Amino acid sequence: MSRYACIRSVARAFLALTVCAVSAAGLQTTAAWAGETFVIAASPSLKDVLERLGDGFERSHAGVKVQLFFASGLSLRQTIAGMENSMVGQYFIGSGPINLVAPGGDELITRLEGKYYVLPDGKRPYAADQLVLVVPESLVDAPDSLDAISRGGARLAVADRSRTRLGAQTDDVLRALQLHESMKGRVDVATDSRGVVDHVLSGQADVGIIYGHEAVGQQQRLRVAAIIQKGYQPTVHSMAMERYCPNRPLCEEFLSFIQGPDGQAIVRQAGYSIPAGKKP
Repeated sequence: MSRYACIRSVARAFLALTVCAVSAAGLQTTAAWAGETFVIAASPSLKDVLERLGDGFERSHAGVKVQLFFASGLSLRQTIAGMENSMVGQYFIGSGPINLVAPGGDELITRLEGKYYVLPDGKRPYAADQLVLVVPESLVDAPDSLDAISRGGARLAVADRSRTRLGAQTDDVLRALQLHESMKGRVDVATDSRGVVDHVLSGQADVGIIYGHEAVGQQQRLRVAAIIQKGYQPTVHSMAMERYCPNRPLCEEFLSFIQGPDGQAIVRQAGYSIPAGKKP
């Protein structure tokens, strides 16, 4: 065998060993996560998008199960505090730990960071509420912007500012765009987003403003005529890793997934926008 033939043979053998080692490592990682379940403690308002994200992650991680636990902000905080301060270990309802926390908005995560219940500087923004104009699905000639509504004669259904965050953000938009005067006598105030939907479907109003993720749930009856992209401060939703998360590499993979192209496509499909600076 020539010297060059010998070198080629050694190189091929080294490459084969490298491929085998990488494949074995991948199989070991998959095997290590087979049957793995991790819990995300979350706000009920995020149920749809989190279920979609969990399903998407499970499809790309065979054997992994994402379990969701829903509770209101105060109950969520109390559950995590009770788990952290338990004398028998960091366990959630006696069966295992909470791995990730996904409240509605970032205020609770900030409080949990202050108590060191979640890892500091570890929150990952993945979705933001967005306001949309909705019209009945059967309406063909619909206004496609707030400016068009202002110049026309359509009635606009909005949520009550004093009762809901949706109403406050909607009022911010109307003020920012200086539409209060031009819309005078044509703004129909409902109690909340359900009221807005009811007013639009009943014909009491022609167009309504609700959140994009709420519109997704009503897509058999309503369609989105336009997305409102300015004039208000969107609520950003983040996730953070609980301090005692037992499988940090797997949870880090999930956090990367929700900010990656596949996860962000799911977020958009659920009716949310991508937080500023987090577009893949």
